[in-house]
Amino acid sequence: MPYSTIYDKIGEGYNKTRKADQYITTRLFDLLNPQKDKTYLDIGCGTGNYTIALSELGVNLIGVDPSEKMLEEARSKSDNINWLHGYAENIPFNNQHFDGAIATLTIHHWTHLENSFLEIARVLKPQSKFVVFTFTPLQESGYWFNYYFPEMMKKSIKKAIPQEVVINAATNAGFTIKWTENYEVQTDLQDMFGYSGKHNPEIYFDPEIRKGISSFTLLADQEEVRAGLKLLRETIDNGTFEQIKNSYNNPNGDYLFMVFEGR
Repeated sequence: MPYSTIYDKIGEGYNKTRKADQYITTRLFDLLNPQKDKTYLDIGCGTGNYTIALSELGVNLIGVDPSEKMLEEARSKSDNINWLHGYAENIPFNNQHFDGAIATLTIHHWTHLENSFLEIARVLKPQSKFVVFTFTPLQESGYWFNYYFPEMMKKSIKKAIPQEVVINAATNAGFTIKWTENYEVQTDLQDMFGYSGKHNPEIYFDPEIRKGISSFTLLADQEEVRAGLKLLRETIDNGTFEQIKNSYNNPNGDYLFMVFEGR
């Protein structure tokens, strides 16, 4: 399913549960290391949560997304940012327009990874940084979701992109990998994306939370969701959830920051 269709489908109400997390915003800022007189790209900006949060820190960002529904929401929140319709594979700007870019929880939806990196390389100036926040199949295999929603997770893990594949695509486009950093979900996480309830499973009983998570909305059989939630409720109530969660401890982290630099 095309990215635009995916997020047009879940775009309504998406912003009720999704907002910029302070820690993730700070890490994106630090890793991008933006300059005040430069212009940056947020590719796959969605409803603009991180675009706006970084803009409030002084970053001059332009948001690009293929979902008009998401962009409508972004425009309603801020008219100080230029929000444009576009795809990672087709960014509506001239060569070497931007001084850097970010992509937050979006690369697993790109239609063609290598073409996307080539396109991003085209619109970035030489030696520009490209900061990616994502997850890998290895990381997803350590989510306790696998115990409760196994079929959904098989599909999600299949869609996730291995770290080495991302690096190869970036390298082929002329980027160099400069930094990788695992991210562990914290108890005070403010952005209710996929595994945000790692330590607080109660959030997944809220249909609004699930609606804002593409795995539940697009990959899951609703009968499996009902059965999985029933089992989750039982294990929380009988005190076995923590044991199950701990059996999925993953040394590879839950999510991943990657920093690339153009040639």
